[in-house]
Amino acid sequence: MSKEAKRALVVHGSILAMAGIISKIIGFIYRVPMANMMGNTGNGLYSVSFGIYNIALTLSSYSMPLAVSKLMSSRLAKGQERSAYKVFRDAQIFALVTSSIAFLVLFFGADFFAALYRKEGLVRPLKVLAPTCFVVGMLGVCRGYYQGHRNMVPTAVSQVVEQIVNAVVSVLAVSVISKGLRTERGIAYADEAASFTAMGGTIGTLAGAIAAICMFGLLFLKTRKQRKADYDAATDTPEDNSVIFKAILLTVIPVILSQTVYQIGYTIDDMIFGNLMASKGYIEEEVTSLQGVFNTQYNQMINLPVAIATAMASATIPSVVAAYTLGETGTLKRNIDAVVKINLLIAIPAAVGLAVLAEPIMGVLFPGLGEYMDTAVMLLRTGSSAVVFYAISTITTSILQGCDHMRIPVIHSAVSLVLHIMIVDICLWYFDMSIYALIIGNVTFPLIVAVLNCVSVNKYVGYVIPFRKAFWKPLLAALVMGAAALAVYTGLKAVIHSMLIPMVVAVVVAVIVYVVMLFVTKALSAEEINAILERRKK
Repeated sequence: MSKEAKRALVVHGSILAMAGIISKIIGFIYRVPMANMMGNTGNGLYSVSFGIYNIALTLSSYSMPLAVSKLMSSRLAKGQERSAYKVFRDAQIFALVTSSIAFLVLFFGADFFAALYRKEGLVRPLKVLAPTCFVVGMLGVCRGYYQGHRNMVPTAVSQVVEQIVNAVVSVLAVSVISKGLRTERGIAYADEAASFTAMGGTIGTLAGAIAAICMFGLLFLKTRKQRKADYDAATDTPEDNSVIFKAILLTVIPVILSQTVYQIGYTIDDMIFGNLMASKGYIEEEVTSLQGVFNTQYNQMINLPVAIATAMASATIPSVVAAYTLGETGTLKRNIDAVVKINLLIAIPAAVGLAVLAEPIMGVLFPGLGEYMDTAVMLLRTGSSAVVFYAISTITTSILQGCDHMRIPVIHSAVSLVLHIMIVDICLWYFDMSIYALIIGNVTFPLIVAVLNCVSVNKYVGYVIPFRKAFWKPLLAALVMGAAALAVYTGLKAVIHSMLIPMVVAVVVAVIVYVVMLFVTKALSAEEINAILERRKK
């Protein structure tokens, strides 16, 4: 592969990575005010409904961008323009059918899911999310079309547009609905208010997807003459529909299996927790509020650093795939080193920072937690290590799949899921650990996957993660950073009697101390920094 081609792979990955980071940051920002307006019960209904929706989305259309881009790019590389376009058309039919099934199941099965999870308020948000499955399915095909042409800009822009519209509409909808209910119905209408505000949050998801699909519609109209010219100029004979549909199925099934295991874990937790807690005599509102704290405040803080780390590392994944395909062992190991190091350099200090500053983080961002404030703080302190394990498990899964070992991460995830369910059941039923059972499960699940994946990366790829430099040295730097941040926060809080200013100063000090400690511990050398900067310039 030429240097230009390798550079193009990195550039394409970087575009999507940057869009992913921006989208995640926007998602984090708007969820803070929305979570405060929705309240703990509303957050619980919102998060549980999204768990069900994500499974439906994974089974119906999550893998469409990958499938379409892969199948189209392989045909375009051979000059088969007509076959590539037929892939796009058949993929639309495929997405139409699967997304319609998902829509029908969510819309007409909303009452069934509400009974299954013991949450009457699930009906409204699920019925709004039902048509979102359909829109997102078609959106995935459009993104795959341009990615198949090695044009990542439309996908990147559409992700940002989708998230911006989602943010604006969600916050406005929840604000309008919550204010209207307080004015017209009063406090006695609290249970119904939680359902309506959860529905308001899901309206933004639907609006964002519609905005993105409209953007692609305009783009297709603008380029239709060029597409027709390219199609007319092609001389290849289009493949049969049966061949293309078979290729789509063979491409999406491994991705569906892998992602379903991850997604189903969250919603199984919701179902187990709701039913076992109810059987122990806990009232529905308290159970839903605890789920809201876990799924919203805790998970939101955990998911942001993981998303940023993996998005940044994904820019290097295409070069990992290219090096493996060409049998360039030395280049492959260097690229994997870069991916692992980027992840851990972000994930480890994030986990330590979340643990030591859990109190001000929750107090400043989510002041409306009320009686659940102490619970949220303790969840973040005890569960922050999940950031590191999710980062390792996610990136090792990408490495294995990029090196053509698609089934191995699926098997590992399935094994971990079975153990996860057993652990959560035991902690809830026999030890009555309440919401902390989910924390234990949330930490052990990615830990088991990470360990199994690391063993397989060593066995099948021939790569051993250099834990001394990639893990232990950043951990030492992060621990010193955490001690400095905690000391600064505690000292300033005693003087200022506030959380915001001490937290901000502590974060700034933490960043400075961590960077200095990276050099002191030699976790990051000057040569590696120069290499990263040179790679970014290219």
